[in-house]
Order: sequence, then C-alpha cells, then structure tokens
Amino acid sequence: MASSSSSVMGLLALIAASLLSSTASGSPAPPPQEPHQAFLLAPILSNLGFQELAMAVPAIYSPVLSAWSGPLTLFAPSDDTLHSCPSCSPLRLLREHLVPGLFSLPYLSTLAFGTKLETASPGRCLTVTSSAAAALRPRSIANSSDVKIFVDGVEVTRPDLFNDGRFVIHGIGGFVAPLSPLSCSHGDPHPAIAAGASDCPGSAIVQLMLRDAVARLRDSGFSILALAMRVKHAELSGLQNMTVFALDDPSIFAGGHGYVTEVRFHVVPNRLLTHADLLRLPPGAILPTLVQGQHLVVTHAAVVAVGPAALGPASGLRINYVPIKVPDVVTNARIAVHSIFLPFPHLYVPVQPSAVAAKGGICGDKKGPCGASVECEVATEVVDFLDDGP
Repeated sequence: MASSSSSVMGLLALIAASLLSSTASGSPAPPPQEPHQAFLLAPILSNLGFQELAMAVPAIYSPVLSAWSGPLTLFAPSDDTLHSCPSCSPLRLLREHLVPGLFSLPYLSTLAFGTKLETASPGRCLTVTSSAAAALRPRSIANSSDVKIFVDGVEVTRPDLFNDGRFVIHGIGGFVAPLSPLSCSHGDPHPAIAAGASDCPGSAIVQLMLRDAVARLRDSGFSILALAMRVKHAELSGLQNMTVFALDDPSIFAGGHGYVTEVRFHVVPNRLLTHADLLRLPPGAILPTLVQGQHLVVTHAAVVAVGPAALGPASGLRINYVPIKVPDVVTNARIAVHSIFLPFPHLYVPVQPSAVAAKGGICGDKKGPCGASVECEVATEVVDFLDDGP
C-alpha cells in the first residue's frame, strides 16, 4: 500500500513539474522596450547640419524624458559654435538645450518675460526673454517676426528650422553656459553677489545677459575682459544695461596693458548703444563711464553711416580719438560690446546740458538706473591730457 501511495505521489509530482515547465516555456517573452522618440532626433539634426548634436543623441538618457512622451523643442547651437569650445560636452549641451513641449516662435513670443522652461537635464531650466522693443508692445498686436527671443541670453537666430508637430528645432547664436541647480528658481541665484542690484527689478535679467556676454567674450578672444566683468559682477549687475568698449587679448599683450586697470573707464552705464546708435551720435556727444567725473566724448562723428564702409574705421567715428575696430562683438538684450584698437586716452571734457539733444534722439531716449531719465550732455571743449603740443 505504501509502495502504491508513493508511486501516486511521484506521478503527481512529475505531472506538476511538467505543467509548470510547459507554462513557463509557453509564456511569451516581454516585448522589447520601445526607444524614446527623442532618438528620432538624430537623422533630423544630421540633415539640418547639426552633426555634433546628432552624434550625441544615441547616448542621451534623462528621467525627464522617460516620464514624457509628448513633443520636444531643441535650441540647437551650430557645429562651429561647439568646435569653438573644446571643453564643452555635446551630450550635456543636448540635455540642457532640449525642452519637453512644443515651443514654436509664435508661441515663444507670447511667453512672459523671464519664463522658465524645464530642460531634459533634471532640475535645470532655461529662461526665455525677448527684446525690449517687443516687450513694450501690446501682446495683441505683437508680430512674432519682429521679436528677438533669447534663451538664457543667447539669441534664437534661426527660429523654426524644423517643426513637424513632434519636434521643433531652433538655431541659436551660441550656446547656453552650464545651467545652475538654482536655474529653475524664480529667486535671485546669487543673492550675495547681487545685493547692490536688488533695488532694480531688471537685475535678474541683467545677470543673465552678463553671463551670456562673459561666455561669448571668452570664446571670441576677449578672455581678459570676460574675467574683468566677472570680477566686477556686483557693480555691473546693478545697471539696467550697458555699452562696453573692449580690447582683445592680443592687443592687451601687445602693449595695451593700461586697459586692464581701466576697464571701468570703458563701460558706459545704463545706455545700450549698438553700432547703429553710435553712428548717429553727433560730434561732442558725451558718454558717462563708471569712473566718477570721467567721460567719453565723440571727437569725430561718423561720415559713413551705411554700407560696408560703416562697419570699420572708415566710418569716421572716433571716440576719444580712437576708432571702432570691430562693432557689435557681442550684443544681447542688455549689453553691447565693441572692439577698439587701443585704450581710450583721458580727456578734459567741460560739459553742459543740451536742451535740444535732450528732447529727442539717442540721448533723450535713454534711461538711467531703474528707469530714471538721463540728461544728455555735449562737450563745449575737449582737451587731451596726453597732448604735448599747444
């Protein structure tokens, strides 16, 4: 009986094992995980000429993308831009320039100034700003084609290069500097540095523009000026906007050492003067500097304001007798930088308010700190301290 019972038990065990084996072998294997749609960016970027970013796409991984299956927007720096920065990681740049969501130019132009967009890099956000002229227009009549859009201070120069409803790709005129862990915060990311700037509502935007200008200057052969602007960050971030006259590194090493100690004398505070603005300045126009009581003066007004000749010394424009070497080296929403041949000499400039000039034109339109009006001044006489002759 015992033998019969153990035979039955053995048979049942054999049947159970057989059933389990057939069930395991019959269950279908889990389907392979579908790749995220971000991987489809590679051929699109390659066709558009963004080879560096295209090669980084297969290595991209992000918890943000894993939780997002919707459309994506990429603010794409060119290959030439990436080649100018050997230390930049294309993969990091791809993550920090890729945004979940569909943000075409018309939509970007409707965003509030300073809107934060979360990127594919967790906890990192891009800040969207627009040109001051566009920001002053009523939103209902704003024309997106007239609006200059900036992401962290870098201009969107080739908007809507690609838009198929799944991806929007914009070309940008540079690359965004590494984003801070506090970049998604709406507070001031550098409260200690910007303590002096907290009185002006635009200080946070000025800091973004400073970061953009410093990065672009460093990559354009103006690393000494870029370092000086970082050192003077607390003072510069308290301005509403600024115009900077710059010496490139080779010029400083070739004898322009005086520029290093007199950078503040080459900064015009609270006036954003592009090259087109400078060409319209009348002779004798006074430009204040960060050095108390010391001014720059337009010693020779431009004689050529349009065409290729207006882009260099041939324009005739001289400030403190020094011509502009390369105009608009860096321009963004708050900062304009122009290259000059040598440091500005100091001039004795008796000034008086000009009622005529203050009513209109460049000087009359400018605003001081926190929107205060700036009175235009003209030189009544100019004396060069370095002039040894009568």
